Amino acid sequence: MAADAAEEIRGTAHGTAPVPLSVLDLVTVGAGRTATDALRTSVDIARLAESRGFHRYWVAEHHSMPGVASSSPAVILAHLAAHTDRIRLGSGGVMLPNHAPLVIAEQFGTLEAMAPGRVDLGLGRAPGTDGATAAALRRTDRLNEGADDFPQQLAELVRFLDDDFPDGHPYRRIHAVPGPVQATSPGGVQSVHRPPVWLLGSSGFSARLAGTLGLPFAFAHHFSAQNTVPALDLYRESFRPSAVLDAPYALIGVSALATDDEKEARRQVLAAALNMVRLRTGRPGLVPTPEEAEAYDFSPMEREFVQSWNANVIHGTADEVRSGLDDLHKRTGADELMLTANAHGGDVRLRSYELIADAYGLPAPA
Repeated sequence: MAADAAEEIRGTAHGTAPVPLSVLDLVTVGAGRTATDALRTSVDIARLAESRGFHRYWVAEHHSMPGVASSSPAVILAHLAAHTDRIRLGSGGVMLPNHAPLVIAEQFGTLEAMAPGRVDLGLGRAPGTDGATAAALRRTDRLNEGADDFPQQLAELVRFLDDDFPDGHPYRRIHAVPGPVQATSPGGVQSVHRPPVWLLGSSGFSARLAGTLGLPFAFAHHFSAQNTVPALDLYRESFRPSAVLDAPYALIGVSALATDDEKEARRQVLAAALNMVRLRTGRPGLVPTPEEAEAYDFSPMEREFVQSWNANVIHGTADEVRSGLDDLHKRTGADELMLTANAHGGDVRLRSYELIADAYGLPAPA
């Protein structure tokens, strides 16, 4: 991969941040709010992130969850591309087993045409939902997320992105459009640049695969914190230089919420934790208000879950969050921190990114 493309992956730290900072958006929908409200908040946060020097803005694929309006990352990214100019936009991630590789190549080729040189394609192996919903997405009752299937799907997708199936392959004459075939057609002036591929994971499988293929790796620390260091170690140990990267590059997703006072931060993360309690017990819904969470009668088992969950959410004042992020970086050696702010209200999420940007002295908005 060309040097400029590798720089798209690596990013630049600003202010006093130890590494580049980025945003992971779950497009959360709070009680009393609409999906339209959530998507407007996403635009506001993307604009703020761009103006303050965050490197990239990713949207995650989830399905059948009332409190998460990000079932169609490519559609949301197209919307964000129309409202931003410089920040990298990408999927964190698209769940590859849910889609035909050709469809993903077409969608992200289209995004690349809309926002040339600033689109990332992050790919995950999990369904991003429960088994029944995954079966409906894939129109099958036989779900396969095995080690053999995903690498094959990935290889096929990359072939479509690069338009380089070998002679004799049944897909040799099939092209993902927009894509490189337009550059080689008579009169073609299309750029051959395509979005860099990232592998996402919450365990060792994708870490090892990303390392073996020499691809950048994103780890879901925000919901699998106990596996973070082992997965990053495995990625680095497995890494083989490639045309994409000559050295490992790993970011981690981090739950981080900064508020103007510590008490408010505790109220907000309690509400987000209650949302997770309901999701994990088969009762997914809209993100509750802090008032609802404070009035909720947690069972001992639920209380234990909340304490465990919130132990991995960096929250408090801006200075407390900055200190927590610095400590996490030192412990993991992550090359980039991708922050996700989970709260009931969009204004709280927006304020959190603003406070963190101020705490690190990121560039002032133009």
